Amino acid sequence: MPVKIRLQRHGAKKRPFYFIVVADARAPRDGKFIQKIGTYNPLTVPASINIDTERALGWLQKGAQPTDTVRRILSFKGVLYLKHLLRGVGLNLFDERTAYSKFEQWQAEHEQKVSARRDTAKRARAVTPIVRRVEDAPAAPAASEGESSEA
Repeated sequence: MPVKIRLQRHGAKKRPFYFIVVADARAPRDGKFIQKIGTYNPLTVPASINIDTERALGWLQKGAQPTDTVRRILSFKGVLYLKHLLRGVGLNLFDERTAYSKFEQWQAEHEQKVSARRDTAKRARAVTPIVRRVEDAPAAPAASEGESSEA
């Protein structure tokens, strides 16, 4: 039974809201699922993502395949990076404590980047564009009569 981690659409028409679920690949998109592991709301700015990282990591380690969109969400939240680090623990490259310290360091850096982007977006929305009247706009240069636009 192939298992997928995918989005399950809810919400009204043109107002999507998604559950991140683990489901059999043969089940319909909004049908039967095995476990709900999070939510994704693309309408908020920035998009809000709530995910149980332990459950998602457990399913990934069991072999569940995420869809492309869910893979990006898991990557953004650091679940795929944590899976990568724990694979290194399994190969005896470093211990589990080192893996979790690397993950916490990455998470702190990632949070700083996200908050900087969020602040930049807020400042961009706060600036109102200057609207110029037609009379104030510079006049376009007139073409001389000798020049022809036909070539």
